[in-house]
Amino acid sequence: MRLPQVPQTNVRHVYNQFSIRCEERDKLREFLGEAGIQTEIYYPIPLHLQNAFGYLGYRAVQFPVSERASQEVLALPVYPELNESQQETIVRTISDFYSSRN
Repeated sequence: MRLPQVPQTNVRHVYNQFSIRCEERDKLREFLGEAGIQTEIYYPIPLHLQNAFGYLGYRAVQFPVSERASQEVLALPVYPELNESQQETIVRTISDFYSSRN
């Protein structure tokens, strides 16, 4: 699993989304949902394969990194009212998911 990175020390991210890249994304999403933790997949289809950009003529496999990311990115809950206990529950549930895989 990879967390978002902030490349510079003199800037702050607003985190309107907190997206992670993870193996077995769909299974993790289901596991979190069963625990009452809502998630979202904002771009399940990479931009170059969406109908709106069909006129550009791109095909699958032309942008493998984008295509892989579209299968791995999962947005976790993030909002001002999300308290520390809820954050810990999310982290613990993700940890439980991956611990059960080993």
